[in-house]
Amino acid sequence: MKLFNKWGIPVPNYVVIMDPNRLEQLGEANKWLRESKLVVKAHEAIGGRFKLGLVKLGLNLDQALEAAKEMIGREIGTSVVRQVIVAEMLDHDEEYYVSIAGNRDGAELLLSHKGGVDIEENWDTVKRLFIPLDETPSIERITEAALEAGFVGEIAERVAKITSRLILCFDNEDAQSIEINPLVIRKSDMRFAALDAVMNVDWDARFRHADWDFKPVSEIGRPFTEAEQQIMDIDARIKGSVKLVEVPGGNIALLTAGGGASVFYSDAVVARGGSIANYAEYSGDPPDWAVEALTETICRLPNIKHIIVGGAIANFTDVKATFNGIINGFRESKSKGYLENVKIWVRRGGPNENQGLASMKKLQEEGFDIHVYDRSMPMTDIVDLALNS
Repeated sequence: MKLFNKWGIPVPNYVVIMDPNRLEQLGEANKWLRESKLVVKAHEAIGGRFKLGLVKLGLNLDQALEAAKEMIGREIGTSVVRQVIVAEMLDHDEEYYVSIAGNRDGAELLLSHKGGVDIEENWDTVKRLFIPLDETPSIERITEAALEAGFVGEIAERVAKITSRLILCFDNEDAQSIEINPLVIRKSDMRFAALDAVMNVDWDARFRHADWDFKPVSEIGRPFTEAEQQIMDIDARIKGSVKLVEVPGGNIALLTAGGGASVFYSDAVVARGGSIANYAEYSGDPPDWAVEALTETICRLPNIKHIIVGGAIANFTDVKATFNGIINGFRESKSKGYLENVKIWVRRGGPNENQGLASMKKLQEEGFDIHVYDRSMPMTDIVDLALNS
């Protein structure tokens, strides 16, 4: 909503609060909070909020205050509602749909005069307009697309103006996709407003945006943990890649190489009745210091009993170099009191694997409970060894 305001796309009046008592003070300062019907929504990355009772409609200020008190602090799975958004409820009739999404060749603009919750059932009404890279469609071309999408007369022209601003927002804010559903005309003044929207931005472009004061949200319906965010920051700066997703409650940590092998090991542990403490991946021959940071982060996961250092047979990732990072991470973690009663299982192949595996095996001399195998060990067997030890 803040970015829409910046680019001239009208939105309802709104406030975001973390303390319900703040809403009372805001009500004294803002006439619209006292006189409008209000919507209260949990301002978190939680799917199905309406069904979970995390969206309340048609409230007065006192009722909004009570709704905020009910929502803030509520636990939903692994997520906790820490803030809510209180917005003006807009009286309207028609609901429209506008979206834009990037692809390898440019972007695709979608328009429909039948938006709202039934947009998927009315998908045949959607008009598509392809926008090539480094091109911006004229207001006349967007108006033509709006007319083709079923908008009539002046409404088509006004939708085109809003859409042209949406394209500016998309281009200038390093967006990957933006969807407004619904776009409405409020009865009070007949002005357009984006009643609800979702926007995905390229988080690696944040160095270009001093006003991005929000945190990224994961695809699994919860905020990123501090550890995940730290690994993401490293990943954004390096050649190659390091990834981490924490899974609360598991006792088998994964320090795995390559996207395919990482998923394989995760599935193998779960299929055999184990519980993973995380998903992790290093690939594309990342620097050893980045792998060391990933290793230390994984060693700090709570209640782990095993660490599987697994991978298939690498094509170009240097096993010795990345193992140097892992070994340094293990040593540093052990010196800080981690890895007590933790068994480490290693299976890897690839460039310089013999030197890397030999270095890993020497950790036995330093008191590590580590078991090292080369490419001849089936990938699933290393999982069985961990689960049955």
